[in-house]
Amino acid sequence: MENIETYLSEILEIPKEAVTKCSSFYETRKVAKNEFLLQEGEVCNGTYFVEKGLLRMYSIDKNGKEHIIQFAPEKWLMSDRSSLYFNEKSKYYIEAVEESEILLLKSDFFTNINMEFPNTAENNDLLLQKHIRNLQNRVNSLLAETAEERYMNFIKMYPDILFRVPQWMVASYLGITPESLSRVRKELARKNFQTS
Repeated sequence: MENIETYLSEILEIPKEAVTKCSSFYETRKVAKNEFLLQEGEVCNGTYFVEKGLLRMYSIDKNGKEHIIQFAPEKWLMSDRSSLYFNEKSKYYIEAVEESEILLLKSDFFTNINMEFPNTAENNDLLLQKHIRNLQNRVNSLLAETAEERYMNFIKMYPDILFRVPQWMVASYLGITPESLSRVRKELARKNFQTS
């Protein structure tokens, strides 16, 4: 459980000797490729930390089209916060893109961590603010940026998963068709070839 230990000690700044205490606040699970952790209509019961593998969160519109909201590779967290914190039925699916090892952080995980280690509260708050900033940037990107700009932002956000997911998933995340994504990639390749 190297990634969760790094997250707890380096990101939340929990003393290394105390990290093992935190294991009572989460459950470890192995998840098969294409297995669902959450489906539309269910209530989310925790936050998923990816120790190994890759998750995606998406919705399906009334025409049956998928819209990928987020990917979560190693060391990332994923949850339907509305469902988790307000006990609402989820509008989303969370699915393993690869065979994965995840930790289910129980709904009171961060509360328990803050009580046990009060110095972590500020770091938790900073993480939440960064998450909100990323969501705002994502909304703005979908509304105001070109497909090429969105693709470049995707590469910056997820540099290690571009070749781990099929092109149609990247296109879904960008809000464009796979054909449009092919054109964007060809145009970028052409521009790079001309400048080199």
